[in-house]
Amino acid sequence: MAAASTEPPRLKQLLERDPYLEPFRTDFQRRYSLFYNHLKNIEESEGGLDKFTKSYKSFGVNQLADGGIYCKEWAPGAEAVFLAGDFNGWNPSSHPYKKLEYGKWELFIPPEDGQSPVPHGSKLKVVIRAQNGALLYRISPWARYVVRDEDKVNYDWVHWNPPQSYIHKNPSPKRLKSLRIYESHVGIASPEGKVASYKNFTYNVLPRIKDLGYNCVQLMAIMEHAYYASFGYQVTSFFAASSRYGTPDDLKEMIDVAHSMGITVLLDVVHSHASKNSEDGLNQFDGTDSCFFHSGYRGNHQLWDSRLFDYANWEVLRFLLSNLRMWIEDYRFDGFRFDGVTSMLYHHHGIGTGFSGDYNEYFGLHVDEDALCYLMLANHMINTLHPECITIAEDVSGMPALCRPVAEGGGGFDYRLAMAIPDKWIQIIKELKDEDWNMGNIVHTLTNRRYEEKYIAYAESHDQALVGDKTLAFRLMDAEMYTNMSVLMPLTPVIDRGIQLHKMIRLITHALGGESYLNFMGNEFGHPEWLDFPRIGNNESYHYARRQFNLTEDDLLRYKFLNAFDRDMNKLEERFGWLASPQAYVSEKHESNKVIAFERAGLIFIFNFHPYQSYVDYRVGIETPGKYKILLDSDAGEYGGHQRLDHRTEYFSEHYPHNYRPNSIMLQPSPQRMPLAPNKGVHSKQSCSCASQHGHPKVKFSVTTTEEASHKEVLIHYTSTKYNKTCSKEAF
Repeated sequence: MAAASTEPPRLKQLLERDPYLEPFRTDFQRRYSLFYNHLKNIEESEGGLDKFTKSYKSFGVNQLADGGIYCKEWAPGAEAVFLAGDFNGWNPSSHPYKKLEYGKWELFIPPEDGQSPVPHGSKLKVVIRAQNGALLYRISPWARYVVRDEDKVNYDWVHWNPPQSYIHKNPSPKRLKSLRIYESHVGIASPEGKVASYKNFTYNVLPRIKDLGYNCVQLMAIMEHAYYASFGYQVTSFFAASSRYGTPDDLKEMIDVAHSMGITVLLDVVHSHASKNSEDGLNQFDGTDSCFFHSGYRGNHQLWDSRLFDYANWEVLRFLLSNLRMWIEDYRFDGFRFDGVTSMLYHHHGIGTGFSGDYNEYFGLHVDEDALCYLMLANHMINTLHPECITIAEDVSGMPALCRPVAEGGGGFDYRLAMAIPDKWIQIIKELKDEDWNMGNIVHTLTNRRYEEKYIAYAESHDQALVGDKTLAFRLMDAEMYTNMSVLMPLTPVIDRGIQLHKMIRLITHALGGESYLNFMGNEFGHPEWLDFPRIGNNESYHYARRQFNLTEDDLLRYKFLNAFDRDMNKLEERFGWLASPQAYVSEKHESNKVIAFERAGLIFIFNFHPYQSYVDYRVGIETPGKYKILLDSDAGEYGGHQRLDHRTEYFSEHYPHNYRPNSIMLQPSPQRMPLAPNKGVHSKQSCSCASQHGHPKVKFSVTTTEEASHKEVLIHYTSTKYNKTCSKEAF
């Protein structure tokens, strides 16, 4: 290959943006060369990426136009391959495959009177004669539907070819500028202690997601997994939608209905590893440990007890890339969240390794460049064939350029998860007293992201909801959630503090932490229980494998306040689009006052995290002059607040420089609504927005408050409508 081909076409832009990457130019060239060579070889040997990634239409068992059946498998270690099932009375030798080059096998079964010889709904197995002569009954890696009978341990492969497949009626939504993601699990999406269905999600949960103001749903545990308690991360059948929730057509309908609501649907895809199951999984499909996976020690994940793909293998690339293509084209998913990317990127898989941000941690022999090349190919394929789709990387390491285009030498992802944010909130709540919260540290964590790489901010995800951990609501309110969440009970200091901080943490994360926002289902209203799937350790109970959405519908419970705030917070973002705006300008992070103020998308946000101090005549610097009124008030009664702000109040800016801003505004809450008695406090918050009138530029502001049981205070986040400047990571 010519030397010029090794240089990413737009590497210069990447290095100009971050000159500290210059010493690693050769690493970017080597990575791009690997990607380029794969792409060139696919073009020459397979007829192009389009054809190569359509292999899901030829591998496995597929019906032809004349009614016949064409079967194809890759089993390089097999001595012989057969197809058995209901259609041939489970005869293990009557339908042998023909051996092809490169470990492939094929079989054609002619139609019978114009009908398929393998009826829809019949059971099948690929029979492998291993090198030791043993007959192994396997599920095809490309199987589209597998089920497990209640009296069985293993899954059965069922031929899915209905006379009339589901026909999608609605187009996919246009690519979103502001992503507000509702992370979801279909099986737990019901107050009942059972495995919920696709139908339940379609008709009961999707309307709720829409009402809450989320415009994207990220679906976990869709790829079939034999062990329910794995949360879907021990995949056994990569091309099969989990049958425990319903049929493939039920899932297609669910996605179609989501699209009719304007909701984008992402799949949580697991290509970082696979289940060790062999009877109903990929492991030892052909009788060897090297089919699809690295052989020996390298092919096993020591912490996850799972198998690791050989991303340098041609057929593994075909399998994984075709898998992505199938989920997009057959089910109409709008993109993917790639799980376990850190494990893929490094030979050490992140085990026992801390990442300090030193660039040497991201380059060198410890990087698995075959895996990185696969991710580049996956993103290139998706961006080329389905540019409307979105890809997200779950990477805790912070690898530079992971979310920059492949043409720059990057990984090609659109977004990465801001995984440091939930860890920071947990650390603060767990280890620090309220008066010891560090405003600069909070701001740094929320804004410390790579320039022009998009991040998804979240205060907590499914990880914090799992048994053994605690959600923010549980950490803040703990056992009192079971006894004091009724509005008929006195508002205790613990519940008051918990409700107010829950809102404050989510709003500041939403507004300051990234270019997208994510919430795990139920956490928006402070779901009172952890998440624990049925297992031997809990007597196979489904009691904690559910989401009690009904709690938000009970007017006598305070969960409704958190639910309403989350909804209106999302609706305000939908109106002003701060997630799609440049990073916020932070004008104040005052340690003694415990106040954070910033501007973004023409809004001004002010947070008072002080545990007991309220302020009168508090000056805040702003860019745009005007008249301000409250838009979102977290201290409003409908959010469980104390209604200390008068929403009729108008706030006028002054041409008075403050905190490096040319103008400022003086907050003057009415004394009777905000008594200043210096009692030890519990946090509460408030959000407001103002609109200017009489020809002034429009300006919005949000307010938040901090309070104690006996002491009411204000925490104000103000926001302005016109935004002219972008701030650095750490502004003032």
